[in-house]
Amino acid sequence: MNIQAKKNKPDEIIHFKNSIVEDIRPWGKFRSFPHQYAGSIKIITVNPEGMLSLQYHNHRSEFWVVLDRGLEVTVGDQVWQPKENEEIFIPARVPHRIKGVGRRPVRIMEIWIGDSEEADIVRLEDKYGRSKGKSCR
Repeated sequence: MNIQAKKNKPDEIIHFKNSIVEDIRPWGKFRSFPHQYAGSIKIITVNPEGMLSLQYHNHRSEFWVVLDRGLEVTVGDQVWQPKENEEIFIPARVPHRIKGVGRRPVRIMEIWIGDSEEADIVRLEDKYGRSKGKSCR
């Protein structure tokens, strides 16, 4: 499932998506992502039963690549278990979260699109008791 804004897709996500290059080689292929638009590139590992807060960001969109099975993803009002290598676009200000639902730690690659910092998190729900309703860590 490729999630992105249903109305008025942000230009930065369209430009990012159109800048992804896939190259087929005799041994397989690679996908090259436009790092010049990235505010951060991370590999996030979620433990079994671990769950990030339901959150959104005011100053960045995000692009995720699912590296392992065993995640439950929420973006807006949609919830699903993505497949390995599934790509997910999350526009700024859209609530999202990931949860580990398997027996092993699972990973996603996250690329920030736009100028941002770690403090650009607005938490709506958090099972670990961290602050809600404002930008925080």
